[in-house]
Amino acid sequence: MANRALVIDDDKATLELLKFQLESEGYETTIAERGEKGLEYIKDGEYDIILTDLNLPDISGIEMVRRSKELAPLTEIIMVTGFGSVEKAIEATKAGAFYYVEKPVEFEELLVLIEKAVERKQQAAEIKELRGRLASPTSYEGVIGGSRSMQNIYEIIENVAESDANILILGESGTGKEVIANAIHYKSRRASKPFVKVNCSALPKDLIESQLFGHIKGSFTGANADKVGFIGQANGGSLLLDEIGEMPIDLQPKLLRVLQEKIYYRVGSDKPQEVDFRLVCSTNRNPFEAIQDGNLREDLYYRINTIEIKIPPLRERMEDVPMLAEHFLQIYGEKYNQKEPEFSQVAYDQMLNYNWRGNVRELQHVIERAVLLSKQGKIDKLDIERNLESSISMSDIAAAQPASQPVGFDTKIQVSNGNGNGNGHGLGSGEDLFEEVGKFIVDRLPEPVEGSAQKDVFNEIENGVVIAALKRTRGNKQAAANLLGLYRPRLYGMIKRHNLDAKGAE
Repeated sequence: MANRALVIDDDKATLELLKFQLESEGYETTIAERGEKGLEYIKDGEYDIILTDLNLPDISGIEMVRRSKELAPLTEIIMVTGFGSVEKAIEATKAGAFYYVEKPVEFEELLVLIEKAVERKQQAAEIKELRGRLASPTSYEGVIGGSRSMQNIYEIIENVAESDANILILGESGTGKEVIANAIHYKSRRASKPFVKVNCSALPKDLIESQLFGHIKGSFTGANADKVGFIGQANGGSLLLDEIGEMPIDLQPKLLRVLQEKIYYRVGSDKPQEVDFRLVCSTNRNPFEAIQDGNLREDLYYRINTIEIKIPPLRERMEDVPMLAEHFLQIYGEKYNQKEPEFSQVAYDQMLNYNWRGNVRELQHVIERAVLLSKQGKIDKLDIERNLESSISMSDIAAAQPASQPVGFDTKIQVSNGNGNGNGHGLGSGEDLFEEVGKFIVDRLPEPVEGSAQKDVFNEIENGVVIAALKRTRGNKQAAANLLGLYRPRLYGMIKRHNLDAKGAE
């Protein structure tokens, strides 16, 4: 996208000249002859740079800077001043302007300032975007996982946590739906308020309405006192309805009315109770199947599903297994007074060859049991059976690979043009390209030597890919992120992890 510039000046000739010059440099340029009109533009849209005359007919330069910064605190302002107004221009920079230039303006010098100001604005936006995220790329607000799918979930949480949008979390049993719900609540503006959790499948069917909405004394047998109910307890905070598909179908219209009208009625009372809470629901069922089976109202589904978060099963993000295992190892090592517990390579191999039908919860229980049964903190093996569908051994995989090439083999890579011509190793495009590059790298890895230090191949590949992307984009991090299909904060994490300097990659 082109950078956007706003130019404010009461001299039409200056306006038209700057508009022409900026647009010739690729800037999408808006012009205004008065300060108030410029402020209207700032209210309505985001600009990367603002150029404004110091002496406007309706607003002083200092006031223009102050009000512009209130409306767009990250956008930098360059003051354009006439002869004899330098002192006021300096005062404007103290008020928040990026810099000032004197008329007549030398555009080449002005363009250098504009580029620096735009870069500073982008850096400020990136810092704001990254603020609040944990430094570790493998965890976020108590959620563990560094896989791409988990990174996407972190981004969704970061984007929606401070809103009041209703959220539906989907995932198999044991995937960590409640942990995700916790992250949403504690990242929200309601974090200091109650977070009430209700398991709809665990509530007695004949008491769920009373438990959810509350009741008044004497409304039914056993109602010996007034009860607020879970919805009342969540007022001002968040309410988690776990296994929402298990809520009785005749109770769902009442919940729908609460969401629509922000009022509810206790059992036995006709006095409306006002309520304000953020609703988070979760289920391990396919909601459309629940609707088809008559267990979930379609109108309620669309009401609770403003934002949907799908948690992948653990078997689809196996790269997260070691991270989660180490996390649980630390927790249970401390709980059971095991000093510096560690896994053997056999235990790691077991983890990565197991299907984890019970997902994160099963892994957690396996690690806890292993810590309890371990001797001197060393976990030699895990008490799990190898899955039949994961019965291929590393030796089987090795036997299926072609013999490694002799030393001195030509390692040049040439991308195929599609007709099979060319020397060296022709590579296809798309998925074939990545598969062939992967094979090229793996075939040339030296055999591991026992006792010698081993390099993390994926770490080295990531390092090389990031460097190449930054070189290709001449250090433009946004362009590099787009090229690699990454969210920019994730690329920032890679740059930080590998101690890379984008400028050094130019």
